[in-house]
Amino acid sequence: MPSWFKRFFSPSALRTLMEIILDGRTVFAATGGQNFDPDRPTVLFLHGAGMDHTVWALQTRWFAHHGRSVLVLDLPGHGRSPGPALRSIEEMAELARGVIASVGAQRVALVGHSMGALVALEAAARLGAAASGLALLGVTPQMPVHPELLAAAERGEHDAVDLMVTWAVGRAAQLGRNDAPGLWLTGAALRLIERADRKSLAADLAACDAYRGAIAAAARCTCPTLLILGGDDRMTPPAKGADFARAFANGRAAMLHQTGHMMMLEDPGGTLAALKEVA
Repeated sequence: MPSWFKRFFSPSALRTLMEIILDGRTVFAATGGQNFDPDRPTVLFLHGAGMDHTVWALQTRWFAHHGRSVLVLDLPGHGRSPGPALRSIEEMAELARGVIASVGAQRVALVGHSMGALVALEAAARLGAAASGLALLGVTPQMPVHPELLAAAERGEHDAVDLMVTWAVGRAAQLGRNDAPGLWLTGAALRLIERADRKSLAADLAACDAYRGAIAAAARCTCPTLLILGGDDRMTPPAKGADFARAFANGRAAMLHQTGHMMMLEDPGGTLAALKEVA
């Protein structure tokens, strides 16, 4: 066996990718390139509708290489986690709480984007004192989905993907503004959501549309909470997000002025800087 194979494919290296079995479900989690250690502070990342763990590539690697243990989930029916997708925010929050318990993490900061922000919020409320911090990106207390988008997603039409991406990526990013020269974020977002299971995308959007527990969950969260908002977010308007921050006992909002709904991709450095305050 060549030495490079031993170095890159040793059993210890495989612990940087995890498959967790919960109630008969297999849930995939990436760890930011470092072995997971429950004795270190843990940060759990949750993706948005139709997405997967890859949207957090920069932020998760930084935390994993700076003293944290990282779990970046693919929710059921997304990425490497087999379906079917879960049908409600509450179910997804229970799954997140089950993952945390299964890996032995005692204190965890939760980070979520869009649908994942609602999941992180609901999970933090259920975790109580075990939640050390909470970061919610691209979130408002209610996230209604237009009936035509819901219907297109239910029919599995590509129009659903086109509508989501058109509204999700900020206007500056659509014109090519990005730290990585030549990176076309609109196209990258299209490819990301195109590869999602159509039934999972429909389930995600329906779950966001139906969830009404955000204000009650916020009232139960006592950990430091940061809402990271995009100044050009046309899916979750930043003014509503800023108002929502006041529903938390220990909450505040941070604005990334030239980003849209996909701030962790549009401004990965600015998003990371904000996350360091609570995670």
